[in-house]
Amino acid sequence: MEMEDKELEEIKKRKMLELQRQQEMAAMQEEQMKQLELERAALLRQITTPEARERLARLKMAHPEIAESVENQLIALAQSGRLDRIIDDDTLKMILERAVPKKREIRIERR
Repeated sequence: MEMEDKELEEIKKRKMLELQRQQEMAAMQEEQMKQLELERAALLRQITTPEARERLARLKMAHPEIAESVENQLIALAQSGRLDRIIDDDTLKMILERAVPKKREIRIERR
């Protein structure tokens, strides 16, 4: 009986250590994600006007996947040196018009 108790305790200890390691890894990944998001935000602040950032923020609430895609494109352009000016609201509108697919208009005609 005593041997089984010791084995059970050892298994419990190993399980607890494994869970602690998993929690530490998750915390580290979360911290890295936060750091990456802060870096993205800082870069976007450098390359966009306040109005453009506000438009992106509103878009992110309604369509997060589209906003993230546009942000990634802007960041890639800035990092590659192909961005020659700060993106203002009008320029962002033009970019969004190209990035967002056109919705087809559905008309119902009664005869």
